[in-house]
Amino acid sequence: MCTSQLALLQVLFLLVPKGVWSQPSSSPSGAVPTPSDVGPGSPGGTLQSSSEGSETPWPVPGISTVGPTVLTPSAPGNGTVDLFPVLPICVCDLTPGTCDINCCCDKDCYLLHPRTVFSFCLPGSVRSSSWVCVDNSLIFRSNSPFPSRVFVDSSGIRQFCVHVNDSKLNYFQKLQKVNATHFEALATEFGGGSFTSTFQTQSPPPHYRAGDPILTYFPTWSVISLLRQPAGVGAWGFCAENNPAGFLESKSTTCARFFKNLTSSCTLDPALNAASYYNFTVLKVPKGMTDPQNLKFQVPVTLVSEADPPFLSGNTCQNVVSQVIYEIETNGTFGIQKVSVSFGQTNLTVEPGTSLEQHFIIRFRAFQQSIATSFTHPRSGNPGYLVGKPLLAITGDLNHPMTLLQSRGDGICSVKRHEVQFGVNAVSGCKLRLKKVDCSHLQQETYEALRGKTSPELVAIFGNADPARKSEWTRILSSNCSVSAMHCTSCCVIPVSLEIQVLWAYIGLQSNPQAHVSGARFLYRCQSVKDSQQIIDVPLTTVVTFVDITQKPDPPRGQPRIDWKLPFDFFFPFKVAFSRVDSQKGSASPILILCLLVLGVLKLETR
Repeated sequence: MCTSQLALLQVLFLLVPKGVWSQPSSSPSGAVPTPSDVGPGSPGGTLQSSSEGSETPWPVPGISTVGPTVLTPSAPGNGTVDLFPVLPICVCDLTPGTCDINCCCDKDCYLLHPRTVFSFCLPGSVRSSSWVCVDNSLIFRSNSPFPSRVFVDSSGIRQFCVHVNDSKLNYFQKLQKVNATHFEALATEFGGGSFTSTFQTQSPPPHYRAGDPILTYFPTWSVISLLRQPAGVGAWGFCAENNPAGFLESKSTTCARFFKNLTSSCTLDPALNAASYYNFTVLKVPKGMTDPQNLKFQVPVTLVSEADPPFLSGNTCQNVVSQVIYEIETNGTFGIQKVSVSFGQTNLTVEPGTSLEQHFIIRFRAFQQSIATSFTHPRSGNPGYLVGKPLLAITGDLNHPMTLLQSRGDGICSVKRHEVQFGVNAVSGCKLRLKKVDCSHLQQETYEALRGKTSPELVAIFGNADPARKSEWTRILSSNCSVSAMHCTSCCVIPVSLEIQVLWAYIGLQSNPQAHVSGARFLYRCQSVKDSQQIIDVPLTTVVTFVDITQKPDPPRGQPRIDWKLPFDFFFPFKVAFSRVDSQKGSASPILILCLLVLGVLKLETR
């Protein structure tokens, strides 16, 4: 029986044309079959293989045992066998009548061996295979009904692989029928994120939190909006209208408006009309947006100053809004209780390139808190200054932050000024336009522009200095320009630059240092202008410099060392021992005892 089987095996090798035993379309782990790979089958093993794309073995009748296959790589020149049989659907054949590159199933390519022409085959253009591999040395006999092959992987290890052909693994589950009944359930189960806004489905919070935008309601149009606080953006400080005011965030903003045609903007631009800043109500709490028409959620805006509408009179636009101040009283989680507004108005001359600088201030205070208490300036530290907080100063009996120059969008000096921030060096400048009256008038205007309308006299030593206690303030050193130093009889000497120098230091514990001001001075730089000039444009500059003069303590010294003190008769035993050494020269015990004693002392010292 064995002889007949071996004869049959030899006949199969003779009858099957060369190249039929091809390698699979996707070899496991990049392994390649070798011509001499013969699996460890039984003497009666049956040869099995599959051509490329074949999903079922070629059975040999009468034989039930299957052994590993001997493989021979296909020859590129073989034109008798199609190694890539045509697939029912060629998914990469996208161009009719043209060969698509690397599409191994494209009939328009007319290639019997696409791998010899293409660098690779696109996914789906050849039949995929699923292999299960183990080390070839573990296989003695294979009885698998699926094709098996022996490969050599990249590490040179022979792998015995079985081609798994389970048609159930090749298809998706049956497509579900979708109808209106369970459409929503399927979309929820398998769907992900959505671009649909969920703002409408979320209930508003019961009360405002710090920083939340303040809701407003326009009864005329039944529209819910936000309380705006325009702020300057860009180098020119253009007004950004959509800047929302934050709950409990008291702050001041400044911006500039430029007009191409002030004649029409005077009465049509709502930013110039005071009525546009209080023709709405404020929602007491955010949940009021669910029923904005309910009066219990509405807080009217009370007008506390004159606010006439703008109108054009000749070449002047009058009653233009230049400042808006909101006073808002809050009561914790009960929300906003009262809102009042006051205005500052000015007149603008109608001319090309007219500009307007507007100031917007919002102040919050607790409900029924006294106005005098709410207007007190906050501390700049307690007690020491905090970096970035205003540097406090006093002029007469008025407590105010020290300020420096600020320019408008066109570079002209603004009435609004920057606050000097503790620990922050700064430089600012602007152009001051002066009309010549007399020298003293010019000097007064330039000094006021550099120092401010309220010229600082004292500076606070600590950030929590009390204006009533003069001991907590130090005088600012200052000296005006010297007229005699210019040696000009027909000139007017005016200051053009101010440098504010502040000396400060840390005091107290190093673990909790407190910054305090040791001293401050004003240094002016002056220049002369001729009396013949009627209109003068003077560029002014302010520089702020903080100098740290902290004296740090001496670094700690080394750890204390042990000062050994021995009794007066400490060496007596050694004298006795050495005397015995002289008498008994052959004994080494005294020397040994001495060494042990010295080693013990050294050990104690090193601890």
